[in-house]
Amino acid sequence: MGKVDKKLLKEKIILGLDPGTNVMGYGVIMVQLSQVKLLQFGVIQMGKFGAHELKLKKIFDRVLSLVDEFHPDEVALEAPFFGKNVQSMLKLGRAQGVAMSAALYREVPITEYAPKKVKQSVTGNGNASKEQVARMLMQIFSIKEMPKLFDASDALAVAVCHHYQNGTVKTTSKSWENFLRDNPKRLKLP
Repeated sequence: MGKVDKKLLKEKIILGLDPGTNVMGYGVIMVQLSQVKLLQFGVIQMGKFGAHELKLKKIFDRVLSLVDEFHPDEVALEAPFFGKNVQSMLKLGRAQGVAMSAALYREVPITEYAPKKVKQSVTGNGNASKEQVARMLMQIFSIKEMPKLFDASDALAVAVCHHYQNGTVKTTSKSWENFLRDNPKRLKLP
C-alpha cells in the first residue's frame, strides 16, 4: 500500500450553533475524506426559563455539554449583525456571547457567519428561505422529515457552511499560467 497522507484520514467534527434566547439550534457534523456525515442536530428550548440570565446559563451549560460529548474541532455560529428591535438584538448578542464562551472555555476555535453567507453556501442563494435551506440539508444528509423548528436546520447549515468555507471545496485559479500548466497539450507553438 502506498504512502497515505494522515491529514487526509483525520476526521474533523464541526458544531454549528444558531443561538437564540428562546430556542437555540445546534448541528454536529463529521467530515472525513471530504465526506460529510450528520452526527446530531436539534434544539434547546429555553421558554420555561423565565429570567434572561437563567436562559443564558442554560445556553452555556448545553453548549458545554455538546462540546464535551462530541469534542468538536471547530464551532461555527450564525451571527446576524443587524435587527429591527434593539432589545432583541442585545439579548441575542448575549446568547451568542455565552455560546461562544462555552466553546472557548474548552479552547475550541470559533468562526461566525452572516445568515446570507450560510444560505449562499448551502443553497447557492443568499436570499433562500429557511424552508429551502432545510430542504437542501434534507437532500445532503438524506433526512426523511422536515425539522419542526428551523433553528435546528439553521444550525446544521452553519456547520455545513463552515465545512465549505474551510478550504475543503477546492477552487481553481483561472489564470492563463495555471491553465497552461494544467493543460500542456493544448498549447500550440508556431
